[in-house]
Amino acid sequence: MSDVTTTDLYEVTMALSYLREDMHSPATFSLFVRDLPPGRGFLVTAGLEPALDFLARYRVDRDDVEEFAAALHRPVRDLMPLLGLAFEGEVRAVPEGRVMFAGEPLLEVTAPLPQAQLIETYLLNQFCHQTVVASKAARCVLAAAGRPVVDFSLRRAHGPWAGLQAARLGTLVGFAGTSNVAAAVSLGIPASGTMAHSYIEAFPSEEAAFRAFALSHPGPVTFLVDTYDTQEGVRIAARVLTDLGLGPGCAIRLDSGDLDALARRARALLDSAGLADVRIVASGGLDEYGVDRLVRASAPIDVYAVGTKVGVAADAPYLDAAYKLVEYAGRPVTKLSSAKITAPGRKQVFRRAGLPDVIALAQEDPPDSAQPLLRTVMRDGRRTGPPDHWQDARERFREDIAALPDSARRIEDPEPVPPVRSPALEQLTARVRSGIEARLRRPAAVLPPSALSARPS
Repeated sequence: MSDVTTTDLYEVTMALSYLREDMHSPATFSLFVRDLPPGRGFLVTAGLEPALDFLARYRVDRDDVEEFAAALHRPVRDLMPLLGLAFEGEVRAVPEGRVMFAGEPLLEVTAPLPQAQLIETYLLNQFCHQTVVASKAARCVLAAAGRPVVDFSLRRAHGPWAGLQAARLGTLVGFAGTSNVAAAVSLGIPASGTMAHSYIEAFPSEEAAFRAFALSHPGPVTFLVDTYDTQEGVRIAARVLTDLGLGPGCAIRLDSGDLDALARRARALLDSAGLADVRIVASGGLDEYGVDRLVRASAPIDVYAVGTKVGVAADAPYLDAAYKLVEYAGRPVTKLSSAKITAPGRKQVFRRAGLPDVIALAQEDPPDSAQPLLRTVMRDGRRTGPPDHWQDARERFREDIAALPDSARRIEDPEPVPPVRSPALEQLTARVRSGIEARLRRPAAVLPPSALSARPS
């Protein structure tokens, strides 16, 4: 399946109509999030890099045309105007890893109208999924308060590609590693893993399983201790580690039950066995809320493994994001639908230290000491620089999250810092709205029958 045909059907029908009407003028579309999901004080923007890869190779070929025709149940010749269409526009975007808020453009595309329209669905798909997962992963890092967090989400992610994205996004916001081998190798991030309960059950005893595992893996090992009786599993793990002369770098993993109480008992047993350097890893249905409760309770847990709830952003699995036309042929446009009003014109977001962001028009000068967040990353359909790396995005995230007020960072009942609009943007919005409302009040023109006849293709 081609990425070109990974789109909604109405993108194709609109683009075809634009071509028929000779509507090739530059159009600017703005991608933004209308409202933050419940329980979120911020977003971490992600998805730009795969989106730019998609745009750089975007070209409608013969197979794509045939698939469009098949979907529309029309002859291939009717769809031939789309053949060869490629993305040749400009992209201004907020780099990955930046902390953002509702209403702020994450990306703006300016391209001939048919091109800018056809790419809508794919861009929203990339930004929505990756931003929502990155934002939840970031909250896990905050909740862990400096303790390592590891990604265990692959087995319940919504497909292998989503699992790869989750591993990358976790690393982007500070995760220490992933269980996903493909992600670890392809992205150059640490691989992390232990053993399953099935491994323990396959041996005649826990001790036999632990000894076999340690002999097979000479490096530091992690024993899963809660297959049968957790306290007894810790005692056996301690005995095996002591007998084999293992300790620093090794760990035990708790995967179920009252993790706070079990971690305290396990820590006491390990310490009494002279294994103070053996760490405790906790997993099993954790996300930022569970991690936060354990950290606040001072549970003696050294590493947190998060999986299902983070990989699918279980409590807030989607973004109310939009990709809206804000300018066509030099004319600012807006939408007045109830609860879905958009601001017209090309925009910029300015960040000010200790103050709310300012959403302004693209041509405005920045406020004093303000930093523009959108930058040109593609021109004439080509990247303006080399691909960004997750390490760079991680550094941006660290700087942004450190500057965020505690009220927005907290896990329970966070308070976002909503941006403000510049006076110039407010004035343009009012002017465009007034013009639309004036047109709506005019009597409808009566067209002659000749004007209603179909134009030749």
